[in-house]
Amino acid sequence: MTSPADVPHLTPNQINALVVLMVEARRVTNVELKELAGFTLTGTDNKKLVDLGLVDTDRTHRPFAHELTEEGWRVVRQLHTSPPPKQGGSTTRSLFVVLTNLHRSLDRLRVSHGDFFKQTDAVTPLASEPRHEAPAAAAADVDVEALVRAAYRELATSPGAWVGLADVRDRLADTDRAALDAALRTLVGRDDVRIIPVANTKSLTARDRAAAVRIGNEDNHALAIGPA
Repeated sequence: MTSPADVPHLTPNQINALVVLMVEARRVTNVELKELAGFTLTGTDNKKLVDLGLVDTDRTHRPFAHELTEEGWRVVRQLHTSPPPKQGGSTTRSLFVVLTNLHRSLDRLRVSHGDFFKQTDAVTPLASEPRHEAPAAAAADVDVEALVRAAYRELATSPGAWVGLADVRDRLADTDRAALDAALRTLVGRDDVRIIPVANTKSLTARDRAAAVRIGNEDNHALAIGPA
């Protein structure tokens, strides 16, 4: 577990900036920060976060835009392991309670912070289109199954070879996680598909654990699809 020493000392404003950038999971301008959270990331707060390598700030045009770096993601995921700054008062302490519970919940669900907050493009049906909810959902499931099979064919060295679900998820990064999990649970019932847990759990990386799919009350990490 990451210790408090791995988290730099930050002011309440700097913490707030990191948290907003995490939940937005994208590049955010100062104008958007002002609208979303009531503050902008400028001056010494911006300089410190950039100097620490936590935030990448685009200064090529105004308004300046900010995005978490890989190190920024690491630190914001671990903020709850350090004591909240005293000058933040009850608001910051409450935020740390939220971060602690968020971390615990995502760990239980085996979902990464990045996946949880990932931006997705919502598709809004045209007002004139008739809505047939059940058939649409069924079609979506079939499409995702096809995507999984296509990703497997690209990754596997031969039909029936084992492929990690982490690699499959990387290939299908634009696919909704819930839809992908549902497709995997459907596929495991097919005669040519096997999805299993890795027996040696010590060999699993954090990436493997985050990519696992829950089937039969256990986490599964590898996929094999035999010849058609």
